[in-house]
Amino acid sequence: MRKIEHIGIAVKDLETSNLLFEKLFGAPAYKMEEVASEGVKTSFFMNGPNKIELLEATTPDSPIAKFLEKKGEGIHHIAFDVEDIIAEIERLKGEGFIVLNETPKRGADNKLVAFLHPKGTNGVLIELCQEIV
Repeated sequence: MRKIEHIGIAVKDLETSNLLFEKLFGAPAYKMEEVASEGVKTSFFMNGPNKIELLEATTPDSPIAKFLEKKGEGIHHIAFDVEDIIAEIERLKGEGFIVLNETPKRGADNKLVAFLHPKGTNGVLIELCQEIV
């Protein structure tokens, strides 16, 4: 893992949260996107070299909807940039981590993504991200 790619925050209302984070960072989201396969709408903010992703559920059975129902708004995941997501998945499986999707899938912001189960990472959902070239 090379660096933290972004921190994902689950929100109930993306439009309202975008206004809040615009005030917080003094700049609008640089990108908004829907990932229909995951039932989510996202927006991305930059704060210096750091990236924040806001996530709103678009379907009641999406992972974000389930998270919001169980835990409410707040930090959903920490994403790490990786050079080779397939190799990193294999390495982490070998270390005993539970990989939620062993085949990377297309995520937001032009990334291939895979997730580690929070039961094996002290309750934190970890996302692996590789830039699609």
